[in-house]
Amino acid sequence: MDNKTDLVEVLSKLIPLGKVTMGNQYPEIIVDPDKLHETALALKNLKNTPFDFLIDVTAVDFVTHFLLVFHFESTNTHEVIVLKTQLEDHDSPFVDSVSDLWPTAEFQEREIFDLFGIRFNNHPDLRRLFMEDDYGYPLRKDFKDEINIIEYPN
Repeated sequence: MDNKTDLVEVLSKLIPLGKVTMGNQYPEIIVDPDKLHETALALKNLKNTPFDFLIDVTAVDFVTHFLLVFHFESTNTHEVIVLKTQLEDHDSPFVDSVSDLWPTAEFQEREIFDLFGIRFNNHPDLRRLFMEDDYGYPLRKDFKDEINIIEYPN
């Protein structure tokens, strides 16, 4: 790609059901949760710029919904893009796993599950990493720990 504008155009054609924009630093793709895996697969298989390296995946709690944020890099061109999806169900959030496409996602998705409670469908080993099974999800903004007096301010 000659520049980020070209990449945004290519991604817009590739992801017609998503919203592709130029973010502050990298091109951003916003897709519905049910299109996440399909979009990730398309990005990984992109002909000239395959996004074959998952840099990271994280979540953000906005009280009413969660935002999952993925950063991908093409090891061919060193282009970086951001893929986002918004999960509206704050009580029982779930989305398809991408660990079948990038094995490194397995650990990162487990961490998100452990700390936010977001479930990943088809994950090979979705279980807690740090917390006990009945502890709750400490990075949620509605988290309260009565024993240790931990609670997010309102």
